[in-house]
Amino acid sequence: MALPTSPFWTSSLQNALVALSFSGAIGLTFLMLGCALEDYGVYWPLFVLIFYVISPIPHFIAKRATDDSDAASSACRELAYFFTTGIVVSAFGLPIILARVAVIKWGACGLVLAGNAVIFLTILGFFLVFGRGDDFSWEQW
Repeated sequence: MALPTSPFWTSSLQNALVALSFSGAIGLTFLMLGCALEDYGVYWPLFVLIFYVISPIPHFIAKRATDDSDAASSACRELAYFFTTGIVVSAFGLPIILARVAVIKWGACGLVLAGNAVIFLTILGFFLVFGRGDDFSWEQW
């Protein structure tokens, strides 16, 4: 069966957006399963949602603060990478610490870590797909 020839199927940006939405939904499903399954039933792992929200903030600040987009590196951009790395490592460390002190079970920790990996790869994919051009604006949606 051939795909329809509508503009939706021909646009690579729209296909990338659908793929990113799907992977984000899978990551959040892992997180919710780690919280809501009957064996686990503790909602402490939902605190990693805070890390999902604040992880792109250093990048946005550095992009706004630096005007030299042609430079290979800048101190502001490197500091943003450092802060983002700290946020991502903290998101992976929180469920491990919660499982180590027996607040959550190790199975829930595994599901949350799998969700973290999928969500952070989705965030990275968003920046690779939609953030590479200088002409990017939110008005194109």
